[in-house]
Amino acid sequence: MARRVFFSFHYENDINRSMTVRNSWVTQGKEAAGFIDKAEFEQIKRQGDLAVHRWIDKQLEGTSVTVVLIGSETLNRSFVKYEICKSLQKGNAVIGVHINNIRDMRTQKSSLKGNVHTVIGYYSNNIPAYFDDIADGIYDYTYDDGYYHLGKWIEDAARAHNK
Repeated sequence: MARRVFFSFHYENDINRSMTVRNSWVTQGKEAAGFIDKAEFEQIKRQGDLAVHRWIDKQLEGTSVTVVLIGSETLNRSFVKYEICKSLQKGNAVIGVHINNIRDMRTQKSSLKGNVHTVIGYYSNNIPAYFDDIADGIYDYTYDDGYYHLGKWIEDAARAHNK
């Protein structure tokens, strides 16, 4: 059975960069979750945060790894933080992949590199949880040749969680 992976990203800023990664994953015969048409996403957002959370929870079903596609503002987004925290709660492996050097299909521009030492939540004792501390690996899609290595990064993280 093919591994089902949830992709987390900042929709507004990074959808085109994220689609580059998703398309390379899907063309290799893999299944991707977490991608949604802009009109459908806007319709869910209009229903409120609870509706978005329900959609995220449904998309996470059957996944074993969450890949956070890191652009300049990704780790500061509330829905991304929710996706990461829910992934950890369900026992998913979590990896980060910098996508800032992928050129946007429309603008042909790259973006700034996101700070992985960002608080994504708090433990029960109020100690901050930093993304770089909870991640099972952090890579750069361009410099680490993600087109060829993304599958290995995902499998390594999954094995580390016995998934």
